[in-house]
Amino acid sequence: MKKEERIALQKQKLAEMKAEENALRQSGIKYIAGVDEVGRGPLAGPVVAAAVVLPEDFDTLGVNDSKKLSEKKREELFDIIEGEALGIGIGIVDHDVIDEINILQATKKAMKEAVESCSRMLEERFGTGCDFVLLDAVSLEGTECPQKAIVKGDAKVLAIAAASIVAKVTRDRMMVDFAKIYPGYGFEKNKGYGTKEHYEGIGERGICPIHRRTFLKKILSRD
Repeated sequence: MKKEERIALQKQKLAEMKAEENALRQSGIKYIAGVDEVGRGPLAGPVVAAAVVLPEDFDTLGVNDSKKLSEKKREELFDIIEGEALGIGIGIVDHDVIDEINILQATKKAMKEAVESCSRMLEERFGTGCDFVLLDAVSLEGTECPQKAIVKGDAKVLAIAAASIVAKVTRDRMMVDFAKIYPGYGFEKNKGYGTKEHYEGIGERGICPIHRRTFLKKILSRD
C-alpha cells in the first residue's frame, strides 16, 4: 500500500473514531473521558486503568486499540497523548486487592480511580471535572457522571483507544520494574501473563509477592 493511501485510511479511521465524542460535543458536553483497563488476564501484577480527555482538535493519526499497536508505536503515541490531553487519570489496583474482591470488581475500582484522578486534573486546569465517561464494555456503579459502555470501544472511540494506550504503557513499565525486583519469571517480556517462561519460573522459584493467588489455585493446591 502506498504511503498516501495509508495516510488516507488513517484519516478516515480517525474521523470514524471521533464520531461518538463529536456527537456528545454537539449536545453541549465538553469534557469527555475515555476509559479503558489493562491487566485483567495476567497471573501477576496489578490491573491498571486510564481515563483520558482529548481536545476536540486532536488529530494524531494511528491511535487505536493498544493491542493492535507495536510497543514502539504505543510509546510514541503515549508521549503525544500525555502532551496534548486536557486531562489524564490513572487507577492502579494491586494483586492483593484483586485476590480480595475479584478481578471484575478490581477492574471497576481501577476505572473509578482513573476517572476521579482525571476529574481532579480537569478541575485544577479548568475548574470543572469530567462531564461524560465513555468506557470499553464495562459500566461503573456509584458514579454520578453520565456514562456509556461501548463494546470494543478501544477500537471504535478515540478517547477510549487513547486510554488503552496510556494504561498499557503504564502497566508495561511497572512490570519491567517488577522484573528487576523479582527476576526469573520473564515479567519484562510477558508482563505477568502465563507464558512458558513464566510457568517455568513458578516451578523453579515458587510464586513471588506480586502473584495473584486466586489465579494460581491449581498450582498452589499441588504444593
